[in-house]
Amino acid sequence: MSEKHKLTQSEIDGVQYRRAKLWQIILYACNGMVGMSVYSLIGLASYSASIGYGITTLVVGYILTGTRIFDAITDPMVAFLYDRINTKFGKLRIMLAGGFIIEAIALLAMFDFASSKGFGTIVFISLYCLYVIGYTITNMTAQTIPALLSNDPKQRPVIGVWTTAFNYLVPMAMTIVLNVVLLPMFGGTYNQAFLSTACRVCLLVGLIGIILVCIGVSGIDKPENFVGTGEKKEPLKVRDMIDVLKGNRPLQCYIISAASDKIAQQVASQSIVVTLIFGIVIGNMGLSTILSAIGMLPSIIFAILGAKYAGKYGSQKTIVVWTWIAMIIAAVTIVFFTLINPSNISVMLSPFMILYVILTFALNGAKMCVTTANTSFMADIIDYELDRSGRYAPAVVTGVYSLIDKIVSAFGATIAAAAVALIGYTTTMPQPGDPCTSAVFWTAMALNYGMPILGWICTIVAMRFCHLDKEAMVQVQKRIQDKKAALQKEEQ
Repeated sequence: MSEKHKLTQSEIDGVQYRRAKLWQIILYACNGMVGMSVYSLIGLASYSASIGYGITTLVVGYILTGTRIFDAITDPMVAFLYDRINTKFGKLRIMLAGGFIIEAIALLAMFDFASSKGFGTIVFISLYCLYVIGYTITNMTAQTIPALLSNDPKQRPVIGVWTTAFNYLVPMAMTIVLNVVLLPMFGGTYNQAFLSTACRVCLLVGLIGIILVCIGVSGIDKPENFVGTGEKKEPLKVRDMIDVLKGNRPLQCYIISAASDKIAQQVASQSIVVTLIFGIVIGNMGLSTILSAIGMLPSIIFAILGAKYAGKYGSQKTIVVWTWIAMIIAAVTIVFFTLINPSNISVMLSPFMILYVILTFALNGAKMCVTTANTSFMADIIDYELDRSGRYAPAVVTGVYSLIDKIVSAFGATIAAAAVALIGYTTTMPQPGDPCTSAVFWTAMALNYGMPILGWICTIVAMRFCHLDKEAMVQVQKRIQDKKAALQKEEQ
């Protein structure tokens, strides 16, 4: 068939798909400027607690763990708020801007206005909880936008690519700004003046981001885009959320898949696990930073490949295929470590280092393909719920998932700490240069590669029960289109 007469996706599937313009997708992806700039700032919360409020390190750990549980609880609450805000100006921009204002006020007070003013633990906890509320409103609203932007199976993964690019670039840029530019200006130490300035810089970046996102969603932020396919338009109730969890099989499978992957990721990212792998087993802590810096471009390239694959074969199949690839690469990496002297990896540009870098980039690339597919798959699940129940409830779907995901992943630090305690680190933490015993080696392998493999096994099993492949999604979109057409005819 000639290029001139090539069929469009709509003609092939028989569905009149919504497609977003590229500038809309890019501006939506600027949400990474909001989330990642605030993420960079909140990473300094323990310093703020100590310097500005006199809270001990141990107590800070308890506070941050408790507020993470609070963060999970606020997710379903925001779903009710999302359902009830319906104005002639829509709801997305109101919630995005409102949530950002709340978290900005909380962070300005936490890091600047109330910091080092004689306040203590109660004020810090109150401000942190206020930040969590604002962050949840903004973040959950942003998660519902991809389903609104486009339902074209070829375009939805593209949204994930741009989101991934911003989520990589922004934190790297913020790290440079905070640690390379700002920190030396304030004596090279974390002090109140640095924290105040860092807060203002991060929030300025976030403000620019939220404005760009609001511009990007202005075309879809209309009341008619938030109605369901049923005649009943009752306010959201608790039993509706329970029904979503009980009746939406793809969501159940996605929760098992994503939550198991998330807790494995949380464990592997703990500083004590990074120290085990790079500081003790390999013997080169700097290699971790180098891999993070130079791994950005390959990760984005893999995200593009994953998007193309998802556009051709569907999000569910992409998740399954690339999960298998990630699992195989992780297993090969474990074998690689057992067959060599891991300290040889630390020798710059040695064959062992080159092989390790290749394996690491390949593994991260496979993970990136899964992440990209997950973004579009969540949008598919939202549409599946619209078809199943007749209710357009994106915040309910994302809220139910986030509630369980955050509770499960909150135990990541606990698992890592318990594991290192079992090998003797009960009163001290692993330090670079510690002896690489057999127990240390296998604990590092188990936490860094074994846990993800278990998570990926959960994904493979869960997806066997999730029947929402590319062909099924075409039928879902057809039914939604027919139901909306019938509803419009009745209203006329």
